[in-house]
Amino acid sequence: MHHYQCQLNSEDEMVVFGRRLGELLALHPQSVTVHLLGELGAGKTTLTRGILRAFGHQGAVKSPTYTLVEGYELNPGQSAVRRIYHFDLYRLGDPEELEYMGIRDYFADDNICLIEWPARGEGVLPEPDIVVRIQAEGEGRRLQLESRSLALDF
Repeated sequence: MHHYQCQLNSEDEMVVFGRRLGELLALHPQSVTVHLLGELGAGKTTLTRGILRAFGHQGAVKSPTYTLVEGYELNPGQSAVRRIYHFDLYRLGDPEELEYMGIRDYFADDNICLIEWPARGEGVLPEPDIVVRIQAEGEGRRLQLESRSLALDF
């Protein structure tokens, strides 16, 4: 298990950190599950924007609060397309709802799944490869990353 923590003092720094994390995720060809933990407004979607930037996405990134999942098919300069799914389970009423939407299909192949509010899907979601905790600290954010199954070198 690998741990990393840092202080980020702006939205731009959160995007840069996310981009670096995305670059590291691109090196792993297998499926990766990332749990994003933090209160409302902590920066989970901003971090996701940075991860998507590493894969070449330049468009807007919004939290899929009402749709539960937003999918992206991206090619980070490699021959293969990577699918990245951004989940926001904040409004999920019952974890069983995930079964109805075919949740297991999202965690196949070489997909990357970024999940906000993963506790709401407990018992249905797979164990995370990476857990990112974001906490407000002063004007910035304290970010703690725990890599449970991947070797990440920050």
